[in-house]
This record gives sequence, C-alpha cells and structure tokens, in this order.
Amino acid sequence: MKSITVHAHDDAGFDSRLQVALDLARAFGGHVTFVYPMPIDAGMPADFYGATFASMGPVWREAAERLRGKTEADLANEDVPWNWIEGAGMTSSVLLRHSALSDLIVVGASEPQFAARRPSEAVGDLALHARCPVLVVPEGQEGIDPDAPVLVAWDGSPEASRALRLAVPLLARAAKVTLACVKERVDGEDDYDLPPLKGAEYLSRHGIESELVELPREGRRVAEVLRDAAARRHAGTIVMGAYGHMRLAERIFGGATRDMLTEVKVPLFMAH
Repeated sequence: MKSITVHAHDDAGFDSRLQVALDLARAFGGHVTFVYPMPIDAGMPADFYGATFASMGPVWREAAERLRGKTEADLANEDVPWNWIEGAGMTSSVLLRHSALSDLIVVGASEPQFAARRPSEAVGDLALHARCPVLVVPEGQEGIDPDAPVLVAWDGSPEASRALRLAVPLLARAAKVTLACVKERVDGEDDYDLPPLKGAEYLSRHGIESELVELPREGRRVAEVLRDAAARRHAGTIVMGAYGHMRLAERIFGGATRDMLTEVKVPLFMAH
C-alpha cells in the first residue's frame, strides 16, 4: 500500500479519511494523493447551456482552495509525502481516473452532498470498477491501527477471494486474522463441518495465520452477523468482497454489500 488515494471534500468525514490515510502511509511507507472532484454533475441535468456550471465553478474552486490550504497546514509537521489533484466530474469518475496506479482508495461511507444517510453511490461505483481495493471510513473514525485484528467475510466467492488477496499487506500486520463464514443451518448437516479452507491455505503461503469460524445466521441479516462478530473480536477492519450479486439486484432486493454500506461501524476494505 505505497500509493494511497483519498477522496478530498470538505465534509464531516474528511478528517477521518485524512487520519486513516496518514496512519496507513506511515505504516507502509506510502504516499498520499488527495483527489478533489469538482461536482459538475450537481447542476448539469437541467443546465443545457452550462449557466449553472459557469456560475458555480468559482464557488467550487474556492472551496477546493480552502480545503487544500487547511490540509497543507495540517500536514506541515507530518512526515508523509503527499500531493493534491483537482478534477471536474462525478466523484466516482474523477477518483477512478486518478487512481489507476493506486494501491488503495480511501472514501467516506456516505455521499457528502446529501444530508440523508444512505449507501454511497460513489462507493458502489468504485468497488465495482476500481483496479484497487476501496477502504470505506465511517464518520468520526479516529485513525486506524494497522496492527489491530481483522475480520474477513469469507465465502470462497471470486469477490471474497480478490478482497482477501488484495488485503494481504494489511493482514500480514494484523494481530489476528479471522475468516468468518456466515452460515444458514441446514437440517441433518453435521454441526462440526469445517468451513472452506482455501482462504486459510492461501494466507498460510504468505506466512499469515488465521482462525476459521462459522457464524450462525439465526434469522439475522448477514451484515448484522458480521458487524457483531467484528465487535466481539475488536476488529479494526472488516475485509469483504463487494457485490457478489448484481448491484441492481442488491439495490432492489437488498444484499450484504448494501447492508454493510448502510451502517459502517469500522473501516470496510472492499474489492469486487
């Protein structure tokens, strides 16, 4: 995780994203790139002649300069290299454009421009299309401990496998790694059947020990089971594959990814 991209926006969660990025950069000897999207999409749908964009451009530019000045002051005494990029476009498209050579994208759990708490569309786009993992940081998060325990939501799927593989640098530092399988009870099945071992075997080749656990669902939503398991194990991060089902289906019918993004309690490391 040498190259870390951070969504820069003057919202309530920016300080949390900033601190998490700095903690990771120090731990891995990395560089932080702040990307500030100019939200032209806010006025474009009915703005056929570009009048809104022309009038709002200076406002967005001033907001960007103000946040950049604050960030520069905050980082004056830090030992982490960084740079600042601004781009016009939707949040996800700008971050995707400037993260082609990133090892991690750090974003907030909700859309800064909307007061209502809802799963971030930008996070969903990034999780599906970015070539690197996405770290979703909850508002109020006071940094991240790279040595804290990590819970991995493991079901053996391609999405979970990719998230596990990309999380190896983080898992190698973790005090404890738990591979958690959320399981529905099936009548007649042996209670002592072991969960899938391939994830643990893969980690062992990287010198990473892990614990395999099966978590009974007991009628609860998968996200609720995972959040409870992470809290019980004092996990500093949850690693999971994103959108194992079609994103549209999750939006309509619900799903683990959408549920996890609705209520982010600890940093959520995601990859599709």
